[in-house]
Amino acid sequence: MDSRMPISLVSVLCLGIAFLYVPILILIGYSFNASALGSVWGGFSTQWYAALLEDAHIRKAAMLSLEIAFASSTLAVLLGTLASIALVRFPIFRGRFLLAGMINAPLVMPEIITGITQLLLFVSMLQLLGWPSRGVVTVILSHVAFCTAYVAVTVQSRLQSADMSLEEAAMDLGATRPRAFLDVTLPLIAPALLSSWLLSFTLSLDDLVISSFVSGPRSSTLPMVIYSKVKLGVSPDINAMATLIIAGVGVCVILASVLMRRAERLREREMQAAGI
Repeated sequence: MDSRMPISLVSVLCLGIAFLYVPILILIGYSFNASALGSVWGGFSTQWYAALLEDAHIRKAAMLSLEIAFASSTLAVLLGTLASIALVRFPIFRGRFLLAGMINAPLVMPEIITGITQLLLFVSMLQLLGWPSRGVVTVILSHVAFCTAYVAVTVQSRLQSADMSLEEAAMDLGATRPRAFLDVTLPLIAPALLSSWLLSFTLSLDDLVISSFVSGPRSSTLPMVIYSKVKLGVSPDINAMATLIIAGVGVCVILASVLMRRAERLREREMQAAGI
């Protein structure tokens, strides 16, 4: 039996990959453009990276976005993991269907609707409860709200495939349920926690629509600053910023893959040593 892929399928696959990655390569190339025009090549230069580092507005927005993404992804992983444990370990309880629906709703809800509803929520809290003006806190809360859904779905699928007998064996040997979860189940779902944290970090760092609704006058994130600049035309410094973001995301993905592979190999060795 011929196991080679058909030429038509290979062609479609190559076209799809080219459609996704060729624009990224073009963007990276034009970030080294000496010309001030974003679409006209004027020679090789790294001046826009130096100009980017000297731009205090960009630096402030980038640091703010990183802080928001770190806080949002960490809180989302905590809340999403707790929600996943409730849905997997307790299959029957009052309100389970409602909890599952509320967790999955942000996955299908348009971002503009989410942004409007959260804006109305924060405005109401400002008027009724004396909530402080919109700013970093409201952006973090909004990002946690939609990132938790992605974490819950990712961790829930990993918990469902985890071997419960290992945790039960640990409790038979004298471990309490929390200790058995921390020593046995948590290492098993660690790759899912790491991948969901990275996904939440990326989604928070990339968000524009929701942040535009809930941010305040002094809490503009990096996507908001980039969007305001792009409306006047794509400049080489924006290409340089996008290249740095792509490089940072690529490094994080490679690092996460290496760590996950090492964890899998270490767990396999431990299971082989224990005769499992």
